[in-house]
Amino acid sequence: RSRTSVNINAAPGPAPLIYDFSGFPLHYYSASYPNTGSPQLASRTCALLAAHNISCVPTTDRGLDHGVWAGFHVAFHPDTNPLGCPLVQVSLFGSEDPDAHYRLGRAVAELRDEGVVIIGAGMSVHNLYDMGGGPEPMPYSVSFDDALKEAVESKVEERQERMAQVCKRPDAKQAHPWMDHLMPVHVAAGAAGDDLGKQLWTMQEGSFAWAQYRFGSVPQT
Repeated sequence: RSRTSVNINAAPGPAPLIYDFSGFPLHYYSASYPNTGSPQLASRTCALLAAHNISCVPTTDRGLDHGVWAGFHVAFHPDTNPLGCPLVQVSLFGSEDPDAHYRLGRAVAELRDEGVVIIGAGMSVHNLYDMGGGPEPMPYSVSFDDALKEAVESKVEERQERMAQVCKRPDAKQAHPWMDHLMPVHVAAGAAGDDLGKQLWTMQEGSFAWAQYRFGSVPQT
């Protein structure tokens, strides 16, 4: 991944799945998820990014990584709740800069007014090194998850700075040895504009926390 540009899936689909994880039960590596892409939405997204001086590289040969398909398989199960709309994946930057990712979200915020749902898929705490110690939450799983909630739910004019400060906490590198699972919430917050963030649910478990956030209200139509 580039530190200054992002990749976007621009093929009409279906995109293959990428099993970008190791050491898990074998059935995970045979999972499937039906999907379609949208070259038109990919082009529109790249245009918005370019208008904000963010380089966007369309790709037609990259599949969907597990950050997308794993969560979508639960939320939009193909048998019980099929997605029914195109799915376009945008990469993160190859950096751990929360402000850069916040600006990335801000650049594509207009898409929300065009009927596009922007989803940031990650985890509020993600430490594989400490995995296997049982369900009792690690101290950093509690402290970091709580701090992130306070930052995400803060006033809009304070949110970007407070979320950036969370990344500098003493427990940040325990909660996220690598920040790739944290940066998506910065993108989502940036795309939210003046909408407030709200934690809908969380579970602090071992070396993980699974918080879910929504920005703004659910459209009624």
